[in-house]
Amino acid sequence: MKKGLWILGLLAYLTVGWTQVLDRIVAVVEDDVILERELNREVEAITAKLSSNNVTMPPEFVLRKQVLERMIVDKLQRQLASRSGVQISEEMLRSSVADIASRNGLSVEAFRDELTRQGMDYKSFEDNLRNEIVINQLRGREIGSRVKVTDAEVAHYLETQGKAGQVSSQYHLGHILVAVSEGASAGAIQKAKDKADQIVADLRGGKDFKQTAVSVSDDNNALKGGDLGWRSLGQIPSLFADVVPTMGQGDVSDPIRSPSGFHIIKMLETEGGAQHIVTKTKVRHILIKTNELVDDAEAQKRLLALKERINDGDDFAALARAHSDDKGSAINGGSLDWVSPGALVPPFEEAMNKLGINEISAPVQTQFGWHMIQVLGRENQDNSEQFKKDKIREEIRKRKIEEETELWLRRLRDEAYVEIDSDRL
Repeated sequence: MKKGLWILGLLAYLTVGWTQVLDRIVAVVEDDVILERELNREVEAITAKLSSNNVTMPPEFVLRKQVLERMIVDKLQRQLASRSGVQISEEMLRSSVADIASRNGLSVEAFRDELTRQGMDYKSFEDNLRNEIVINQLRGREIGSRVKVTDAEVAHYLETQGKAGQVSSQYHLGHILVAVSEGASAGAIQKAKDKADQIVADLRGGKDFKQTAVSVSDDNNALKGGDLGWRSLGQIPSLFADVVPTMGQGDVSDPIRSPSGFHIIKMLETEGGAQHIVTKTKVRHILIKTNELVDDAEAQKRLLALKERINDGDDFAALARAHSDDKGSAINGGSLDWVSPGALVPPFEEAMNKLGINEISAPVQTQFGWHMIQVLGRENQDNSEQFKKDKIREEIRKRKIEEETELWLRRLRDEAYVEIDSDRL
């Protein structure tokens, strides 16, 4: 209680006594604050984003409240990350920027120029990215490391959902949450239920979903118009799994109760899945490792000499058994048998994919040394069943992480000391 009184005293002192000197404080979050100018800047950014996505703006007070709530939760996570020792290096930050630029088909310099052209401050972009990476690492430590998916869960999913032919179907969903705090009274729960019922009635009556989500949803994606994106059934939270497949496009679900509150789902779009075909390659190789006595040039020289012998009629398999440093494959004449995409390191796979049947590569370098590669065959296989299992395993994991994250964030917010100056909203 003393801490709360001290912070309240600080809030009053700074916002009343020093309003002419300091930025006004709009919220106290544990031992930190959110300033009015920070809120204004974030509201401007969110407004621009919503406008670009053609989302009708809610009343300004509602939008500011939603944005502030997200800022509070983000700050709580960064505080926890700091206490837990989670941090990122400048090298990791630069690498992340380069990756984002590359995905946009730009160099880092061109990416910076594009941000400037769009009116975005590069330093602010870096700060936001750093915070996002820190939060993701914190969540990975607090939640991701604890989430496991067993073979039995995958098998159960296939038995219960696979029979309906829904495993590969994709659903584009909208989501609104009316939150209920842990330990809420029966009256508070009923009030939240009544609110959720009214939202459903409004949506079924034609009210815009995105605008409604921005205005009333307590979920983290509220400021995205409640858009959950495209998901397969395995990625959908388990409490929705029975409801979603029964919905048609445009349908709005009844409120669905969970420990977090009442959820409302809208089916925005849906589409079926497709067969998954992979090209497998039968390949063999000879590896020469580098060391103190064999440098890169010597390794390449040896492989080129072996290639010349093969072209003159010597047997590849015999030379692999005699000369390859990959002892595991050497005893099989250098054979790696049939390999699927992604099974080999990228430089090896890229060189292999460029070869014709029976063609032998020039020396190829990987982290293991220098390789000479020969492709013996290719065939397309229907990998749908294994692909389905792998996809389900990953989707169940993502869904579990999402469910745990929702509860974790709600608990983090409920247990924190937060004081909001409503007059600044």
